[in-house]
Amino acid sequence: MDKKRGNVWIAAAGLVINEKGEWLVVQKKYSGLKGKWSLPAGFVQPGEMLDEAAVREVKEETGIDAEPVALLGLRTGVIAGEISDNMAIFLLRPLSRDIVVQTDELYAAAFLSKTALQNDPNTSGLLRYLLALEPLDSLSLHDGLNPGDPFGYTKYRLYFESSKLKE
Repeated sequence: MDKKRGNVWIAAAGLVINEKGEWLVVQKKYSGLKGKWSLPAGFVQPGEMLDEAAVREVKEETGIDAEPVALLGLRTGVIAGEISDNMAIFLLRPLSRDIVVQTDELYAAAFLSKTALQNDPNTSGLLRYLLALEPLDSLSLHDGLNPGDPFGYTKYRLYFESSKLKE
């Protein structure tokens, strides 16, 4: 286990879907995802919000600029009975097209069709689960809120189901 992170891990991942409906995926060189197609993802850094971490990780791993559209979900678990492992998964809109693979951590990065991912034995379990959920439901971004000055937030965003807010 990675003891330098303590017993609570917080990460973010980005699902980037291009104009052709292809998903941006990466093949990592390490961990349980070694050689598997998975989402660009990584740990949240100090002073960073979850959606910012997802955007940064996509940029660092693939060179693709993106912006948050919605929160797709949360993956949470406990490793070896002691480490809380949590990852927020965001839907991101691509702002660029040219992939530049971060070769220190990755074997490859590519935009692949859903069919290609479904048929590839190296597609990760999480990606297979997301593919089975199509069409994906999401929680939309609501920005510009201030929960109150006494809290001292320097950044604050909410992700909620939009149709619920309109009722």
